[in-house]
Amino acid sequence: MRKYLLFIFLFPNLCLSQNLYNPYLFYENMGGIYDKDSLRTININFYNSDFNNILDSTYYSSPLYRLPAKLIFNNVKLDSVAIRYKGNSSYIKCNSIIKKPYNIDINDIVVGQTLMGYKKLKLSNSWFDPTFLKELLATKIYQRYLPTYETNLMKVYTQGNYTGLYLNQEAVNKQFLEKHFSEEDGAFFKCDPIDMSTYSPNLKFLGQDSSLYYNSYELKSDHGWSSLINLIDVLNNNPSNIESVLNVDRVLWYFAVNHVVMNYDTYNIGSPHNYYLYQTKDDLFQIIPWDLSESFINASGSTPTGILSDPYSIQTNKPLLNILLNNQLYRKIYTAHLRTIINESLDTSWFLQNINSLQTLAYPAVLNDTEKGYSTQDFFDNINQVSVLNQWISAQPLIPVILSRINNLLQNPEINLTPPSISNLSISGNYVSVKVLGADSVHLMLTLSEYNSEFQEIIMNDDGQNGDVVATDNIYTTHYQFPINGDEVKFYIRAYNNDAITLLPERAEYVFYTYSLPTSYMNIFNHKKRNLLYVKDILGRPIKDSKNQPLFYIYDDGTVEKKIIFE
Repeated sequence: MRKYLLFIFLFPNLCLSQNLYNPYLFYENMGGIYDKDSLRTININFYNSDFNNILDSTYYSSPLYRLPAKLIFNNVKLDSVAIRYKGNSSYIKCNSIIKKPYNIDINDIVVGQTLMGYKKLKLSNSWFDPTFLKELLATKIYQRYLPTYETNLMKVYTQGNYTGLYLNQEAVNKQFLEKHFSEEDGAFFKCDPIDMSTYSPNLKFLGQDSSLYYNSYELKSDHGWSSLINLIDVLNNNPSNIESVLNVDRVLWYFAVNHVVMNYDTYNIGSPHNYYLYQTKDDLFQIIPWDLSESFINASGSTPTGILSDPYSIQTNKPLLNILLNNQLYRKIYTAHLRTIINESLDTSWFLQNINSLQTLAYPAVLNDTEKGYSTQDFFDNINQVSVLNQWISAQPLIPVILSRINNLLQNPEINLTPPSISNLSISGNYVSVKVLGADSVHLMLTLSEYNSEFQEIIMNDDGQNGDVVATDNIYTTHYQFPINGDEVKFYIRAYNNDAITLLPERAEYVFYTYSLPTSYMNIFNHKKRNLLYVKDILGRPIKDSKNQPLFYIYDDGTVEKKIIFE
């Protein structure tokens, strides 16, 4: 009686490739409203000529009050938009009578109205930045590692007169949520208090009564207080379950970028505010950065030292920072993120290239801006030297701050520890292999979640078993049964040694690989009909059924079976 031993399924390309998920697709291309290579003009005409006095008087007494205005942008005319002044220090400390920061609601009066697809514009006067570039360059860096608002430069005219050069900031609103998370109905909070001297959105647990949090967090959705309090409760009282309520890796990226670019006015460095929290449908809160105007120290004073420059500083009034950095796994992942950002984003040649092109673009607008807080010469000088606004505020120089930060971080003993190296990722059927040097353990981190979260670990081995061809050759392999229905699997590699962690791709979990079984492979498991075309031997010669030797059965769906027929 004949017996068949089926060894393996083969495909025309045995080692199949994975795709790299690219979140940059969320950001504007050339020609979009936030195209960083364009300098456009916006004309604002209030129907009430006394708009400045009215908006000044309502800034404190009725901060949501708006005045109707006509807007012209890029040959688009909108007769009914609603405008108020915005900002904290950029409004309060602004010496200009007319160059105030604007919040423009396109959708307020005419429901459904948009401007190039957007319902709201936020125009910052860049009052403390002589270069007009620090926040713009910072957003470019943040966007590599987590969802971040977009920015570009814009010339603003008010009542027909040139008001000055502004920074056009994308609003973090429901439209932003839909863009980055494909949803907008979850609990949504702006984490900024009504009074920084009294209240703080530092995520400390104050009790179960939601009113205890009203002055520290602003609810932006129709519901959410119970979800926020649950997050804060778990964080402070049951931190081992933090991954059930928070996208921890997203926070680690946020902390890492904050420290590398010295964004002083943020949770883990200076005051714990200037961020949003949004709960996606997987019940995890996502952190979203806001107001990056103090990046590269900017006008926050002299170069910070001590805990302000130490990326591992523990501050007792910040439970999220303390809990994550006191967890050894999270700390190593955070350190891996620091290394990635240092290597990718502190390239002075990249900064100089962007600075030169943006200064060329912006110079005429800066020259004619008589309401800016600094001189036109400061626009150039503050790249390399301090610029003084007044006796209290000085803007720190961009390039020296970056060079100092590189030197400071590269001398840190934890960052200097040697991590494993990862290369040569490949997939063959249901086997995933990767070359890793200097590792004690290697994990395939994998998820089927449509929310790109909750990655689970699968151990990879270099023991010559279970699909690993040769033991101790630094090729780690694991078996995973990819879904036969074609569902997309999202994954990355995490390699450990006693000192450090490495990820592939390095920007994981924000960037990851995707893979699904080829159609031909699914056809096998779905038992769809196929026709035999050839039988060949190991040398590729046509042959009839033969006993006791490897034979290759080639089918019309592109699959190949390797069999040995025993008598």
